[in-house]
Amino acid sequence: MYQVELKPSAEKSLVSLPAVVQRRILLALRGLEPDPRPHGSIKLAGKDDLWRIRVGDYRIVYPIHDDVLLVLVVRIGHRRDIHRKCF
Repeated sequence: MYQVELKPSAEKSLVSLPAVVQRRILLALRGLEPDPRPHGSIKLAGKDDLWRIRVGDYRIVYPIHDDVLLVLVVRIGHRRDIHRKCF
């Protein structure tokens, strides 16, 4: 089972979202523990180790560290902003 951790910036983004969206994202994050590459996840083009899952209009971006069973969430944001601000 993988451990899911959030960078402080991702945690800040999460708490700024509406409560209903926060709950949906937290459910998606829990789903990454047994399988960090769930159906629908996409490896980001041009990024060696970054993956993305969608939760409605929001995106969660994270690298997977298989050697230590860690998923580190680096970005949570609306789909229109996620790639523009992060990359």
